[in-house]
Amino acid sequence: MRKAVAATVLGAAAARVAYTLLTRRPPREEKLWLRTNHRGEPVTLLEGPAFVAGAVTAVAVAPGVPARMRVAAVFAGTAAGALGAYDDLAGSGDSRGFKGHLAALAHGEVTTGAVKILGIGAAGLAAAALAGTGRRPSTRADLLINGALVAGGANLLNLFDLRPGRAIKVGALAALPGTLSGSAVTAAPFGAALALLPEDLGERAMLGDAGANALGALLGLSAAHLPRPVRLGILTGVVALNAASEFVSFTKVIQATPALRRIDEFGRRPVVPEARPTGTE
Repeated sequence: MRKAVAATVLGAAAARVAYTLLTRRPPREEKLWLRTNHRGEPVTLLEGPAFVAGAVTAVAVAPGVPARMRVAAVFAGTAAGALGAYDDLAGSGDSRGFKGHLAALAHGEVTTGAVKILGIGAAGLAAAALAGTGRRPSTRADLLINGALVAGGANLLNLFDLRPGRAIKVGALAALPGTLSGSAVTAAPFGAALALLPEDLGERAMLGDAGANALGALLGLSAAHLPRPVRLGILTGVVALNAASEFVSFTKVIQATPALRRIDEFGRRPVVPEARPTGTE
């Protein structure tokens, strides 16, 4: 547990330092990192690179991480974050979904989202091969399962980055069991995400694809050493949620479910109802 605590603290500290440095001196032009949120207010995407820097740095130096898993986690977080940042900066901003990007690709249109999907899929397999399965012999099935966990986790967390704090809350809840069990690989992104939560809830910044993809990829990879039945169960849930997102709005489901709505809105700025015009007919 001490190793997980150390990784959490390292992730949080590194993420805060990275966010401070990046917002003081943004890479490229500052306006490239600005987006308009659901209120119509400007927020910065630099929270995403700050999360990647914090989580990857913490994994790289945290005590008690096996060498293969350390290399795999650094690679997975960096690759997913870089591909997400590419989509953040070069993408059109149109939301096509997994099915939409692949349909465009089938018609000869290479979208930034398609590049990201294929790139994260390849990165997931590479990270799975680097990580192995701990003390158990690694098979081709294990490689595919673990690669799918990395890629599926990366895409799934990005689907929740539609309201302030939502993706971080989902990621933190998913990371909590592993962190409490003493996994430094889970604790590092857990700490980095929580350290940036105030910026997200305050609607000053957002994870964007860079941060959400990296968070999901690291959480997916952290399951690589679990027993195969457990990994298959997690993967089933990840795949089901990714598939459901093509037909169901997560935001509508959350709003229609009181318990989920309370968790989703906790710590967030209240929504001010639009004033209705007054007058007589």
